[in-house]
Amino acid sequence: MKKVVLTLVALGAMSFLAADGAALYKKCAGCHGAKGEKKALGKSEVIAGWDAAKVEEALKGYKAGTRNVHGMGGLMKGQVASYSDADIKAVAEYIHGLK
Repeated sequence: MKKVVLTLVALGAMSFLAADGAALYKKCAGCHGAKGEKKALGKSEVIAGWDAAKVEEALKGYKAGTRNVHGMGGLMKGQVASYSDADIKAVAEYIHGLK
């Protein structure tokens, strides 16, 4: 019985610590719009509905400093510098769901 309780507590803690894509996206919304409907600073593509893998690849490229689309590499690198791989995955999945 103790093992079951400990397992449930551990699972609850992991879900509590899981990255929240919606919360992470809040700092993106100022430029990309609440639903990803804007061209950020009039330069980027509209990101709403992008495939999660495409978003993840783009964000990892910006974080690594290897992506610079429309001259936004430096700005985006700063935006995603603190994101972990789990954060990037979570926000990518969230952006994919935007319509």
